[in-house]
Amino acid sequence: MQTSVFGQANDTDVHEVILRSNSGMEAKILTWGAAIRDLLIPTKQGQQRVVVGFNSLDDYLSDNSHAGTIAGRFANRINKGCFEIDGKSYQSPLNQDGKHTLHGGHDGQAFSRRLWKLKAHDETSVTLTLDSPDGEAGYPGNLQVECIYRLLEPATIQVELTATTDAPTLCNLVSHSYFNLEMPAGFSNAPVPSATGHAFLAASDFYTPVDSDCVPTGEVRATAGTPFDFRKVRLLRNPENVKYDSGFVLREQPKTLSSIIHAGSLIGPTTQMAMDVFTNEPHLQLYDGGSYAGPATGLDGAQYGQHCGVCLEPQRYPDSPNHRHFSNAILRPEETYRQVTEYRFRTASADELSFS
Repeated sequence: MQTSVFGQANDTDVHEVILRSNSGMEAKILTWGAAIRDLLIPTKQGQQRVVVGFNSLDDYLSDNSHAGTIAGRFANRINKGCFEIDGKSYQSPLNQDGKHTLHGGHDGQAFSRRLWKLKAHDETSVTLTLDSPDGEAGYPGNLQVECIYRLLEPATIQVELTATTDAPTLCNLVSHSYFNLEMPAGFSNAPVPSATGHAFLAASDFYTPVDSDCVPTGEVRATAGTPFDFRKVRLLRNPENVKYDSGFVLREQPKTLSSIIHAGSLIGPTTQMAMDVFTNEPHLQLYDGGSYAGPATGLDGAQYGQHCGVCLEPQRYPDSPNHRHFSNAILRPEETYRQVTEYRFRTASADELSFS
C-alpha cells in the first residue's frame, strides 16, 4: 500500500491510495469522488486493466461521466427532482437537461464531485468518509457516509457503502465504474474497443422500462421476447440498436443486509475474461456507456468515446420515491444504510463463450 498527493481541489490535497493483493491485483483509489482510478487484474497473460480511468486531477474535475466514483446522495434519476418524505415535499436540483435530478445534483453537491476524507488504509483496503449537511442538494438530514474498498483473493474488489442520518432522507448510493474487459494493460494511444462487443447475463426475469429521458415509467415488465432478455449470455450489441440505460429486477432478493446474491455477469469474448457482480441490492442498472461525456484520453493514452465501458450498478430502483411499488430508498435515524457489492473476476467458461 502507498499513498501520494494526486493534485489539489479547492486548495486541498487529493490523495491516491494504491492497494495490492498477494495474487497481483492492484487498485488505485482517489479521495476525489471516492473514485477507482485504475484496477488491474492478474491473468495468465499478465495484468489486465478493466476500468476507465484518467491521468490527472484536471481530467476528473472536468469529467461529467462519474467515471469510477461513488454517486449519491440519490444515484440515478428522480423525475423532475421532486419527491416526498412523510407527506413533506422536497425539490432537488435539475441537472439532467434541466428536467430531472441525476446522480445527486450539481457540482459540489453530488458525492461524485466531492472530496472525501481518508479515514484508514492498509495493504488491501481503504476507508473513505463524507459528510453531507442537511439541505444539501435539497435533501433533508445530515448524512454521514463511509466507503470501504477491499481487495479479496483471488481477484475480487468489494465495495461496502454505509450511511446514517439524523432525519428521514433519501439514500441510494452507486459505484459507477466503467468496465471494459477488452483493454490490454499498457497499450497506448489506441481507441478502446467498444463495450457493446461484451456479452452480458442478468439474473433477472423482469426489467423497469424508461421513457425518452431514461426515467422509469413505473412499469415492471417481463424481459422475455424483448431486447432486455439477458437470461442467457448474449452480446450487448443487438439488431434493434437498443442503447441500454435501464434496470433489472433481480430474480433472487437478498434475505439480509449481510447476504449477497448474483446480479449479473459481463464477458469479454477476446480476452475470455468474466466479471460476476454480487450484491445485497434489489436492482441492477445496466448502462452501456452510449452517452459517455468524459475526457477523450485516459490511462496510457487510451482513447475513450461512446461505449468505452459498461456500468453495472447495483442500487435501489431509480425514481423509487415516486413509485410506491418500487424498493424503499428512505433512510431513517434509527437505521443504517448498507450496500455490499463485489466485482469478481475470473476466466469465462466455454459455455459462456459459445453464445450466438
